[in-house]
Amino acid sequence: EEDGEIVVSARILGDIFKRLSGPTVQVTTDDKNMCHITCGSAVFDIPGMDAMNYPETPSFADGKSLILKGKTLAEMTEGTSFAVAPVEGTRPVLMGINISVKNGDLQFVAIDGYRLAIRKTKVDDVGEFDFIINGNMLNEAIRLITDREKDVPISVGKKMIAFEIEGYKLICRLIEGEFVNYQRTIPAAHKQKIVVMVKDILSIFDRISLLISDSFSTPVRCIVGEESINFSCSTTVGKVNETYEVDLEGEPFEIGLSSRYLTEALKAVEDDMVQIKFDSSKQGVVIEPLQGDDYMYMIMPMRLK
Repeated sequence: EEDGEIVVSARILGDIFKRLSGPTVQVTTDDKNMCHITCGSAVFDIPGMDAMNYPETPSFADGKSLILKGKTLAEMTEGTSFAVAPVEGTRPVLMGINISVKNGDLQFVAIDGYRLAIRKTKVDDVGEFDFIINGNMLNEAIRLITDREKDVPISVGKKMIAFEIEGYKLICRLIEGEFVNYQRTIPAAHKQKIVVMVKDILSIFDRISLLISDSFSTPVRCIVGEESINFSCSTTVGKVNETYEVDLEGEPFEIGLSSRYLTEALKAVEDDMVQIKFDSSKQGVVIEPLQGDDYMYMIMPMRLK
């Protein structure tokens, strides 16, 4: 009804609005920056602050612009964000996703020291981009997307990034620093390879995980033979053993895998079948599509007792 600006605590304002039950809410302010909220017989007086003291929205006049389909942004984020380090350690970049565009190739990369997630897709050639954004912030951005067919304009500055999503403008700080040289962690060759049905392996590991209380310290023993894989695990809860038929390329071997890491990688795959490559029981296990290079997931093996 009347123009004006005031700064009010977001937490208090949100909590009040969630609990109001009347059909309409009236918000007024006075010259002392007091915010009066009225709904039915409920009246709240909340102290505010002068809007002149509120930080200005960053400018992206000298930045770069990129437009992605909401579907592309969401799928690329969901396909990599699970591999972001959950807590900040000595390397803040591990909490981020490295986003790059070169020659029309869009790539998202996340690595936490135990696993690696890479997603690729084609986009319009809009020049070159390379930045690191906090994985949690990127997940917040895609939660705003209700129509994945709509475009999402993205503005990238030197230190900030902005997403314009269906009436929202989400601005967050980029992570400074150089991203991990993840290429050198990927095995240059493989000695063994199998092709598996994704849903079958997910089902097996879902059953095995019923006995695993700590996926970080309890490996699943995988004995890979010429015609089958034997999965087994023994914990204080009990023991489990299951066999899955495969055709192995290479010599039989034994390896320990994290049920959680393998499950999260396979859940990010849209294909029915994938190929899994091995290079001894000490190198990273690589999951790739049967055709193309739209994604690549790698998990490090676990030590078997």
